[in-house]
Amino acid sequence: MAPSYWTVSNVFIAASLLRVIMLVYGLAQDAFSPLKYTDIDYFVFTDAARYVSRGLSPYQRETYRYTPLLAWMLIPTTWPGTFWFSFGKILFSIADVVAGWLLVLIMRSKAGGSMPSEQALKFASIWLLNPMVATISTRGSSEGLLGVMVIGLLWAVLNDRITMAGLLLGLSVHFKIYPFIYAPSLVLFLASPSASGSSHVGFLRRLANPATLKLALVSLATFVALNIAMYAAYGKSFLQHTYFHHVTRIDHRHNFSPYNTLLYASSAAAAGTPDKVLPSFKLESIAFIPQLGLSAVLLPFALAQRHLPGAMLAQTWAFVALNKVCTSQYFLWYLALLPLYLPYSTFLARPYFGLSALALWVAAQVLWLQQGFQLEFLGKSTFVPGLLIAGLLFYASSMWILGVIVGDVGDYDDSTIKSSSSPDHLKSKPAAKR
Repeated sequence: MAPSYWTVSNVFIAASLLRVIMLVYGLAQDAFSPLKYTDIDYFVFTDAARYVSRGLSPYQRETYRYTPLLAWMLIPTTWPGTFWFSFGKILFSIADVVAGWLLVLIMRSKAGGSMPSEQALKFASIWLLNPMVATISTRGSSEGLLGVMVIGLLWAVLNDRITMAGLLLGLSVHFKIYPFIYAPSLVLFLASPSASGSSHVGFLRRLANPATLKLALVSLATFVALNIAMYAAYGKSFLQHTYFHHVTRIDHRHNFSPYNTLLYASSAAAAGTPDKVLPSFKLESIAFIPQLGLSAVLLPFALAQRHLPGAMLAQTWAFVALNKVCTSQYFLWYLALLPLYLPYSTFLARPYFGLSALALWVAAQVLWLQQGFQLEFLGKSTFVPGLLIAGLLFYASSMWILGVIVGDVGDYDDSTIKSSSSPDHLKSKPAAKR
């Protein structure tokens, strides 16, 4: 039998080399091309780190909307030399690779389906060897840090490391807010199998067990402690820029969301543009209601006790698709969880169906980017109908894919992965049990 190329050393060396090559390429493009490789957000991060290194507030850097922890972590970028300026990109890339290793551990574990190492490495490579993932991190986006926190959280819960899970949940919510949607799924997953009493009392007793109470207390204590420390250091600026801004933001640039056009109109009004006729009621102001209703309530109750990784993927996909601001960096939030779902998915069982779904998802983005290029580089107003139609098509494709994911996770049971090599593995599956 010929030796397999899918070994731990081969895959992780390839993943590391991919990121090294892209980091070096990025330096060359930044030096010689008018179109820079480094993401504008990276300059925001490093400017904030420079303020922090001088004992000042990171929020003195306009548009810094993140926890001060990120600026503290990037203080080495203020040291002299190109290598140190690239420290953040290297850190984010390392986080990518660590997240990939955690994916392999989950898939090889009993809780993750006891997948053979070679197969686990192939699925983890969807993340590790994905040029999109590597590009976003090496350009200086911090989403890789969040990815390793979320995958680490999942690994900890599946391995009964509840204290670690609580620490990671509290840290990740402090870091980026949205991971709070996973809390209901984690509690439902950890709920006791049965409890005596009436239906309502029994349900509450199932939820209130030592594991769920420890998770709640540790995560809440971590979140509160971090926020108290940051508030003590930076006051109201911390709350405004880290949390409140994201409720009221009207960012319409690079935004795939169908709310994009409404946000553009709102930003025009905020700028005092007189020729914009706006409705008195702003639909985008209540966008969070269907978003959180689906991602934080309905999907956890429907899916968490079927397959926790699949439930978290569905939650994340719904949260991103329904968010009023949707940029390409946000795709990493669900791409990190995708390898844990694909082994038992319809997309894999029916390859032509899966490729068609991928083509549709990519085509909708290409259409939006074509319209966005005309707007931002050629100065043509393409908000209506171009960007509006492109945003609606991307939304429709995302929601259709979400429907397939929800159906697959809802049909999951413990024997699914073992039979996933068969095209018929999704047919006539019995109900899952915990």
